Amino acid sequence: MSFNMPFSRRDFGRLLAGASATAALAQFGRSAALADTSSYRAMVGVFLFGGNDAWNMVVPNDSRYATYATQRGAIALKQETLVPLTGTAFALHPAFAPLKTAWDEGALSAVLNTGTLYQPLTKSLYQSRPDLRPLSLMSHEDQQNQWQGLRLREVNHDGFMGRILDKSAKTDVPPLISVAGSQLALIGAQTSPLVLPSTGTMVRYGYNAASADPTTMARQAALDTFSDASSFGAVTDLTSRGMSSAYAQAVAANTVIAAASSVVDPYFKNPTTGAALTSDISKQLLRAARMIEARGTLGHAKQTFFVSQGGYDTHTSQPSTHNTLYADLALALAGFYNAMKALGLANNVTAFTMSDFGRVFKANSNNGTDHAWGSNHLVLGAALASRKVHGAYPDMAFGGPDDAYTDGRWIPSIAIEEYIGAIAQWYGVSATDMPYVFPNWSTWNGGGRGPAPLFG
Repeated sequence: MSFNMPFSRRDFGRLLAGASATAALAQFGRSAALADTSSYRAMVGVFLFGGNDAWNMVVPNDSRYATYATQRGAIALKQETLVPLTGTAFALHPAFAPLKTAWDEGALSAVLNTGTLYQPLTKSLYQSRPDLRPLSLMSHEDQQNQWQGLRLREVNHDGFMGRILDKSAKTDVPPLISVAGSQLALIGAQTSPLVLPSTGTMVRYGYNAASADPTTMARQAALDTFSDASSFGAVTDLTSRGMSSAYAQAVAANTVIAAASSVVDPYFKNPTTGAALTSDISKQLLRAARMIEARGTLGHAKQTFFVSQGGYDTHTSQPSTHNTLYADLALALAGFYNAMKALGLANNVTAFTMSDFGRVFKANSNNGTDHAWGSNHLVLGAALASRKVHGAYPDMAFGGPDDAYTDGRWIPSIAIEEYIGAIAQWYGVSATDMPYVFPNWSTWNGGGRGPAPLFG
C-alpha cells in the first residue's frame, strides 16, 4: 500500500479507534521484547533491471582470463584493474572495490551462471526439446516475471516473496516491504506488501487537510467516513477495515522513516568524500536499513525487502554505463553491510542480486551487449560460507557446449530455485512450504540437485 498524503495528528488520533490501528500502534511498546536477534532474519532482494552483464561483474582471474579477454573484445576489463576475490580464481569489476572488505570478512559470495531453468539442460536437449525451455527467453518482461514468480512455462500471477509471507505469521504492519514500487515478487495469495517511497514519507493521494475547496473537503470527508464505516454490509466493512489498516500501516512506517536520526544513516556516505550517497539504490537500501533497525518497533521477527536499480539494458556504451551503475551499487551495498554490522545483525541479514537475464558474451558493434540467458550474481551477509564462489564458469567457446547460440548465450548451470531456494531455507521457509514458495521445487530438490551451499 502506498500513499500520497501527509498524515496529520487528526488522522493519527482517528486511527486509534480502529482495531487494526490500535494493534499496530501497540507494537511501539514491544521493541525490547523483540531486541533478541537470535531468530531474526531478513532477506533483501536487489533486482538489477534491464539484464545485467555480470560476465563483467565476476571475471576469471586465472589462466582463463586470456580467453575471456579475447572473447569479450573491446568490452573486456583489464586484468590489472580487477578486484581479486582472494583465495579463488575470480575477481570483480573494479567498481566493486568497496565490497572487498566484505569478501575478506567472509560476507560476500558469487554464484556463477544462474538463470531460469525448467529442468537441467544440456545443449543437445536445448536444441531438441523446446518444450523443456522456459518460455520467452531473452524477453525483459517475461524473464523479469519468471525470476520473480518462478513459474517458467505458465503465466505468473504471484511471486516468491509474497508466497513466503503467505506461510508466515501475520503482523499489522506487513514485514514484506518494497522500496522499488509494486513488483510481482511481492504478490501473495493472501498477503500484500508495504510499499515505501525511497525518499520522503507516505502520503495519501488527493488529500490536503488545509484545503478550503468544497469538492476537496467533501471528498476527504467521504473518505474519512468510509474508512471509519462499520455495519454497512460485508463488502463495505471489509473495505473500510482495509483502508483503516492501510492508514495505520502508513502512520507506523512514517514514524520510522521520518525519524530525525538513525544508527544506520552514517554508513550511507562516500568513504572518500564523506558526502551522503545520493543514488536511488543507496536511498532504497538506507530505507530498508531503517526498517530493519525498527524491527522491534514494527513487531517484525522476520522481514523481506525488494529494492532495485535500473539501467542495465546495455546495448550501447556498456563500459561507461557499468562504471557508473556498479559504483553506485557497490557503495550502497557496502554501506548496507556496514550498517547491519553496526546493528549487530550482519549474520541475520542476507542481500542477493537478481536480474532479467545475462548478456551475450560477444560484444556488439556499439560497444555493448545484447540479451542472453545465464548470468552471475552476488550474495552479501555474514552468515554465508566464507569466501566462496559457487558453480562453474561456462566454457567460453562460441558455439561450444555451454552456448545456446553461437555468440556466448550461456545455458545456465544453476537454477533460480537452487540459488534463491538456499536463501529461503536460511530465512526459515520449512521443507513443507518450499513447494508452495517454489512451484517447480521437486525438480531441483533431488537427483543430485538442491539448494546451493551458500551458508556456513
